[in-house]
Amino acid sequence: MSTYHPDTWVMIKFMHKGSPIYKILAGWGGSYLHGQSWKLNSGVTSVTEDDTHYHFKGASGSVYICHKRSYGFSGYTSQVFNSFVEQLRGQDETTMEPLDEETNFMELVYE
Repeated sequence: MSTYHPDTWVMIKFMHKGSPIYKILAGWGGSYLHGQSWKLNSGVTSVTEDDTHYHFKGASGSVYICHKRSYGFSGYTSQVFNSFVEQLRGQDETTMEPLDEETNFMELVYE
């Protein structure tokens, strides 16, 4: 099981044939030697929280520990998201949208 601590994150809601799938689009800012990066998790199956972080468990067993104040796109992950939207253009059975920062992630039904 891998654990990730992204610099920024957004919950993406995919609708496929009428069923929602929630995924974390995570981003890291990088450094001089290592550029920016991103990951899209396998699909959130459960969530817990503490005072400062959400702990999202994915279908693959990975855990994304996401700081509550780090919600939102970076310039890089915004471009990644827009490329996903372009790839889905014209497909009737699958849509995607970012959830609002005010979403109560603890109340979503993940499975």
